[in-house]
Amino acid sequence: MNEDRDNPKRLKIAAFQFAACESIESNLASIKRGIEQAGDEKVRLLLTQECALCGYPPVETPSVQAIDKDQQHEAYQEISELAKKHKMVIALGMVTFDGSNTHNSIRLVHPDGDSLKPYHKRALWGWDKDNFQPGNETGIYTIDGIKVGIRICFEVRFPEYFRELFVEHVDLAMVSFADVGKEEQSGKSDIIRSHLVSRATENAMYVLSANSTSQHQLAPTCVINPDGNVLDTAPLNEEYLLTTEIEITEPGFGREGRITCSRALTASR
Repeated sequence: MNEDRDNPKRLKIAAFQFAACESIESNLASIKRGIEQAGDEKVRLLLTQECALCGYPPVETPSVQAIDKDQQHEAYQEISELAKKHKMVIALGMVTFDGSNTHNSIRLVHPDGDSLKPYHKRALWGWDKDNFQPGNETGIYTIDGIKVGIRICFEVRFPEYFRELFVEHVDLAMVSFADVGKEEQSGKSDIIRSHLVSRATENAMYVLSANSTSQHQLAPTCVINPDGNVLDTAPLNEEYLLTTEIEITEPGFGREGRITCSRALTASR
């Protein structure tokens, strides 16, 4: 972890949830509202949900083939200008097209215009396996001296994807979801929430999540500290910007024990 008792690093972060659909124009309008609100609150790093810009296929948009690539690119350029305006880094969910490959991606839109490699979802199953090719990047970035890792939806089910982040001393894991259903599924929702708490506490890192509200939310939009305490949760099924400030400090006794033992375990592999 990135620890300094005398000079802790701080980062104002936020997660924005909204009802994505097949209309890129409508999604862009929602995302712009979130960005402007985040800008008013001096947010430095903003997370959006999975496939926020185009809608998640086939739940929110009919198919990958239905996505207008040119329109999505133009919308991305508008978001890039807002990132510059607000000096904000935006983790934007979208579908990316690379030759014959199509990916479920999070692109980090940097206000300085830096070209950062997108993170492509690697744990593909069901609709994802039908529509996308897996990525091979680790999804780790540094923002204002704080290491940030990105993961997408189904990947929260697998501790290994987050152990990769722990090995690289990541301070904050961001998880982008489009995990929704036609009705409440309390059992599944409880499991996903417990996964997020476990990923935070077992790796001694903050976790920030964002989920779509296009149907009933089955995963929370929330922020969890490195000891597994849920600091805040967005209200279910409504557009909302969840904002908090994280501070990277020297770990206490229990967290230090988890870090020390985990370092030994990962070093032995």
